[in-house]
Order: sequence, then C-alpha cells, then structure tokens
Amino acid sequence: MLKLKPVKTTGLLLASAIMLMACNNEKPEPEAEFDPQATFRFDTFGDEVLWTDTLRWNEVITTVSPVTALAVGLKVDSEALPSGLLQTADLDDPATTLELLKLDAVVGIKATVEEDGSVSKFGVTCALCHSTVDDSVAPGIGKRLDGWPARDLDPGLIISLSPFFDDKPQQRAELQSWGKGKYDPFWNQDGINDPVLIPPAYGLKNLALATYTGEGDISFWNAYVAITQMGGQGSFKSDELGLDIIADPDLVTPKLAALKTYQHSLQAPLPAVDSFDVAAAGRGELLFNGKASCVGCHSGDDFSDDQRHSPDQTGSDPDYAQRGSHIGSYRTAPLKGVWSHAPYFHNGAHATLSDLVDHYDNVLMTGLDNEEKGDLVEYLKSL
Repeated sequence: MLKLKPVKTTGLLLASAIMLMACNNEKPEPEAEFDPQATFRFDTFGDEVLWTDTLRWNEVITTVSPVTALAVGLKVDSEALPSGLLQTADLDDPATTLELLKLDAVVGIKATVEEDGSVSKFGVTCALCHSTVDDSVAPGIGKRLDGWPARDLDPGLIISLSPFFDDKPQQRAELQSWGKGKYDPFWNQDGINDPVLIPPAYGLKNLALATYTGEGDISFWNAYVAITQMGGQGSFKSDELGLDIIADPDLVTPKLAALKTYQHSLQAPLPAVDSFDVAAAGRGELLFNGKASCVGCHSGDDFSDDQRHSPDQTGSDPDYAQRGSHIGSYRTAPLKGVWSHAPYFHNGAHATLSDLVDHYDNVLMTGLDNEEKGDLVEYLKSL
C-alpha cells in the first residue's frame, strides 16, 4: 500500500502514485544477489507499472526506428551486438529496434518483446540518463560510458510521446520545451517548469552531497529518482520534500547499497594528454590556488569542499535552489573531469570553461587579465 503526504502533483508523479498503489506480487531478491553494475544498467525497480501501464511506451516503441531513437538521444551498446548485425540491419525499420531491445542493447531501456512483435513490458533504468557511449562504431553506437551525463538525450520529448499526454497539451508542451540533456526532477511535484542539466554520476565517492542543491547523499537521490521519477516500486520518506511513500514489496531500498557501490566505482574521466597546454596549465594551477581564489571552495582531491553556498556567493540563479527541499543554496560541484561535461552550472548558463572563468572573475572580482584567464582554463582542462 502506498501513502503520500499531501503535495502538489501533476502528470508523472500522480500517475506513478496511482500505479504504485497497484503493487504487484513480485518479491525483492535477497540483497546479496544484487550485482552493482547490473543494478545500474538493467534494473527498472518495477517501473514498468508506470512506463507500460500508464505511459504505454510499450506501444510507442514498436513504431520507433533506430534512426529515430538515435535522433532523440537513445544510445546503442555495441558490445551487446552480434558481429555484423549493423552491416545488414535496416536502421529505418522499427523491427530493428525490437531486435536491439531483445539483445539489451538500447542503453537504459528494458523491454519484453513477444514473438508477434508486440512489447508486453517496457521500463527504464538509471543508465538512460547517466550513461552514454563512445561513438566508436557510429554516432550514438559504441561502448558504454557509465556515469557520463546523457547530454544528447531528450527525456522531455521522449516522455511527451506517450498517449497519456494526448489530452494534456500544456504538460506535453512543457515536456517538449526541456531540450536535450535536461530534466526537471521536481516538475511533477510543484508544477514549475525549470529543467536542469543531467549531471554526471561519476567522481562522487568521497562526497556527501550528490545533487546540485545538496538534498542528500547519493542513496537519497537514487531513491528519490527511482521512485518519484522513474516510477519504481519502493518506499521513500522525506519531510522536507513532503513525501511519505510506502510500497510493499519495496523493490528499490534493498538495491540502494549495490547501486551506490557501482556509482562510487565510477571515476571521473582523465583528459587526453594533448588536450591542454601543459605549461599554461601549470601557471593556471598557481592562479587556481592563489589569485583566482578557486581553491577556497574547490579544494581537496575532488576539488570540492562538499559544502553548500548561497546563490549570491556563486552568482547563480536563485529560483531553482528554492525548489525541492527548499535549501536555497547550491553545493560546490567537483571539478574532476569538468572538461568532459559542458555546459556548466545547473542550468547550463555557461557554455564553455572560458565563460565559467569569466563569470567567477566578475562575481569574485579577482581581476584576472585575459592571459591569466586562458591559463586558468588550461588548468581546468587538465583536471
């Protein structure tokens, strides 16, 4: 049975709540059986209840060709494909998509394809938004890069294609306004349409705050997303968020430890040796630790003090910080691998590292000249 404290609900949260009340009889496996990588890549936490029964994406997917799927940012795991398949497959045919689903080759999607070509179950996993591929075979097709933010993915558009929104034009329009690489984790609670960039899920092992606004650790956020966003069947309580969800069976909580283990194993990517000017980066390091004052917040091995700071201190948009648990501040983002996930800030306000350096030069009034700014950018590219 599911119990919710009164909160403002729209769209997906309401649908998820309704479907979760109809908990099936599937029982969670013993925790010892959960494989960390498989939990991240393939576990839906029972969210087929939402994606199949309510959103009816099992019907939508039968009309989607691989070309269309790639266009909305879905990725294909080349290591899951039999040799030669892509050379002979018709990528304009939705039947090829079904073959890829049978192979578990579509990153972040789990589906049961029947012999007649229908899809009886459709669900999503953590990897949908927090993995990509290296494009080693073709654009959108390659080896998995777990933990990388899916910045090509258009989750709002994907969700909006559901027949559930046929009689909800305003919600459909809001979803389609998000754009690639963005998602609003509170839209279905407060009705505010203000999406943020999908963040990296790597380099979080030593950090207590795992979200832009620092609601909690990685397991807190995993539970919140799995249950309230993916539609997974699990229990979640947060007085700050006004949620008290009880599910029996709970298919999320027993797997949080395995999920955290895998995410904490994901290291931030290292830059290519020829991707930055070594001499300039050396000068930039001195500036980072001195005149530019970056080290005041971006300290330690992870380049983060793991603290929250007000929008006034960071020069960032104050509105998003007031949503969720209403903390009103932003946590210090770790800078390891910062070169790999432009644009920057929660809302993508700064397109490049140069823009980011200019922003903080203005906010902190560091007085860097153009050459110094360039050196600091080269150092950031080296992290």
